[in-house]
Amino acid sequence: MRKIGSHTVTAAVRELLVDANISLSESVRDVLAAAEKSEESLQGREVLGDLLRNAAIAEEQQLPICQDTGLAVVFVEVGQDAHIIGGDLYEAISEGVRQAYREGYLRKSCCHPFTRKNTGDNLPPIIHTKLVPGEAVKITVMPKGGGSENCSEVRMLVPSQGKEGVKAFILDMVTRGGPNPCPPIIIGVGVGGNFETSALLSKEALMRPLGVRNNDPEIGALEMEVLEAVNRTGIGPQGYGGTVTALDVHIELLPCHIASLPVAVNIQCHAHRVRSVVL
Repeated sequence: MRKIGSHTVTAAVRELLVDANISLSESVRDVLAAAEKSEESLQGREVLGDLLRNAAIAEEQQLPICQDTGLAVVFVEVGQDAHIIGGDLYEAISEGVRQAYREGYLRKSCCHPFTRKNTGDNLPPIIHTKLVPGEAVKITVMPKGGGSENCSEVRMLVPSQGKEGVKAFILDMVTRGGPNPCPPIIIGVGVGGNFETSALLSKEALMRPLGVRNNDPEIGALEMEVLEAVNRTGIGPQGYGGTVTALDVHIELLPCHIASLPVAVNIQCHAHRVRSVVL
């Protein structure tokens, strides 16, 4: 049994959230740079260049990439032979979020649904936990902005709609979202399971590195097919028109009930903020 102090969890969450909000990962920058070269629209190329310059300034001056520093979404994989000591795991994560948004000078965007009164510390975080083999604890943070999240949806299709129905749903979400999720976007899609698991699956799909296809060749081919269709919509970077509306499409599947075809589409903006650490 390996012991991990709760203070270690707090420090990791704090560091991950601050870093995710300030430094755009090198892999995302590389994809944006490639998109700038391939974009056929002059305005689209200018926008992509601006996004890259914005990322460079943010890192140089240690400022957030975007004013919307998001709700803190935290995925935790806890090894069954790991033991958190010195405090509660969820409290440790929450304290890390509190410190990150206070000491990192990140905008606190969490409020009461009806009164809209701000919670003042960006709490509570959205925490998803899995028990896995081993004695390590893996923490992945995804500070999720409101603009992209607002353009996401779960839809219960009927089985007869099949693969074509899934494709049509994704394109419908992208078209209706237009410039609102700040394209170029990354599209996470969860197919199967049930209502709630499809939504979680779509967000987990966003954690896969850009350019990495699903292990199932058929689904990997579907990802590329949907990506090409999305980029034919003409929405383009920030909605100014062009050939780069999405940087990638990730699809994950689970078996589902014979009478159902649950599908969730979770949109991510160009500021693809995902960070992980293994304790």
